[in-house]
Amino acid sequence: MDLDTLPVLSLADTPARFSDDIGASFRAFGFALVKDHGIDAALIAEAWRLTAEFFALPEAEKRSYFIEGQAGARGYTPFGTEIAKGAKLHDLKEFWHVGRDLPAGHALAASMPANVWPTRPADFRETFEALFAEFDRVGALILSRIAVHLGLAADWFEPAIEDGNSVLRLLHYPPVPASESGAIRAGAHEDINLITLLLGAEEAGLELLGKQGGWLSVSPPEGALVVNIGDMLQRLTNHALPSTTHRVRNPAGERATHSRYSMPFFLHLRSDFRFETLPQCVSADNPDRYPVSITADDYLQERLREIGLKK
Repeated sequence: MDLDTLPVLSLADTPARFSDDIGASFRAFGFALVKDHGIDAALIAEAWRLTAEFFALPEAEKRSYFIEGQAGARGYTPFGTEIAKGAKLHDLKEFWHVGRDLPAGHALAASMPANVWPTRPADFRETFEALFAEFDRVGALILSRIAVHLGLAADWFEPAIEDGNSVLRLLHYPPVPASESGAIRAGAHEDINLITLLLGAEEAGLELLGKQGGWLSVSPPEGALVVNIGDMLQRLTNHALPSTTHRVRNPAGERATHSRYSMPFFLHLRSDFRFETLPQCVSADNPDRYPVSITADDYLQERLREIGLKK
């Protein structure tokens, strides 16, 4: 495999072929580019329109949806709040989170707050509830292919992600001010969750850290998903599937005057899922790095503190 260029995979391929292809891409890059995912293009186009409309609202109106003490779990998170682990400067972005709504009295409700919805733009809730459901469906399908690659049953992840704490993030990177010194749109980081499904990387800027030590540009075909491993899958597989450092660099020249939008879906485990390293990922050469079991929510809360969303 060419270690300078990510291959484009098709979810329309046979399950066996896709399992092999995404496993190879993940092991080489920690990332994969996936087309033919089946999310309706008209739904995606409407989501882009509403995302731009929301972030164009007055600052005071957007901030009215910021929920103090909720670590950005739902609603609006203002510009300059999140910081990459170990970084000194905050990211140049603002975002909105849509999560899973659980029925009243659900056992996991304490770890998953209810969604909040803006009064405008119109159709915001309906559109993003539909898009969340589609990401949920496609993410579960991709996980079933990853399970087969790992030697597990295709349905192994189903109980692990049932009512999982997944989040759809609507991201806005405003134009970069000429006076900005040092901060970038998203500092070098790894994702917390199991896998991430991302729309919007057609706009240049997303880069991953290659195995040779250089930054590689991620350039999917229009409408294709960027899929990457999060730290939870890395932990579960004892680093057999590595979570890869990535960033969103600032654009140069005229592009710096433009906003950038993206929509990552952070697919999470159930909050009460307990990490137990997969035995097939443990060997004499790769002993178990995580002998102490913790829950997915324990892990998430620890990481939210590291990136500045939780005090």
